[in-house]
Order: sequence, then structure tokens, then C-alpha cells
Amino acid sequence: MPYKEREISKMYYTMGEVSAMFDVNQSLIRFYEKEFDVLQPKKNKKGNRYFTPEDIENFKIIFHLIRDKGYTLNGAKEHLKNNMGDTRDNQRVIDSLENLKKFLLEVRDQL
Repeated sequence: MPYKEREISKMYYTMGEVSAMFDVNQSLIRFYEKEFDVLQPKKNKKGNRYFTPEDIENFKIIFHLIRDKGYTLNGAKEHLKNNMGDTRDNQRVIDSLENLKKFLLEVRDQL
């Protein structure tokens, strides 16, 4: 069986890493942090924010609702408040499908 590289996940991500992941300004991340209660990054004594994988997942859900689905801020807040479990499940399905698409594109390119 060939060596399968496992995905390395960190316990905490810095503000710069999160902004690079989503290709957004850091000010947008700070704004969403103030607007949405589900985003609770840890802060050190200097005030630097450190995001957990759960925070990244929540930010991904918020980003999807606002940017892709076209929700307003208040609409996204209400949707998260009423449908958080379903929204998390849907986001996991979306993530797995995107990973599958990425894998299939890599296979196609190697042929």
C-alpha cells in the first residue's frame, strides 16, 4: 500500500492564516467576529486572535451564507440561530464534494 500523506491540522490559526484561507481582508474577519456570536477566537495578552478549527468551520458557514447564498447579515444570523445543525451538515457535504472534485481534477490532469 503506498504511503498516504495525512492532512495536518493545527490547533490554532492566526488571523493572517485565516484571511489567506478565505482570501479576504482581516477587517472583514474582525467585523464578522463582532456580528456573529458563533465566532469566538482566543486572544492572547497582546490581543492577537487565534482561531480554532471550529471557528474556521463557523466562519466558512457564515462566508458561504453571505457570499454564495446572498443572505444579509441579519438573515444569516437568523438562519444560523434556527438551523445551525442542518447548516453544519450541509457545509460538511459541500466540503467533501469540493475535495472530491479537487481529487478528480488531479486524476484527470495526470492522465
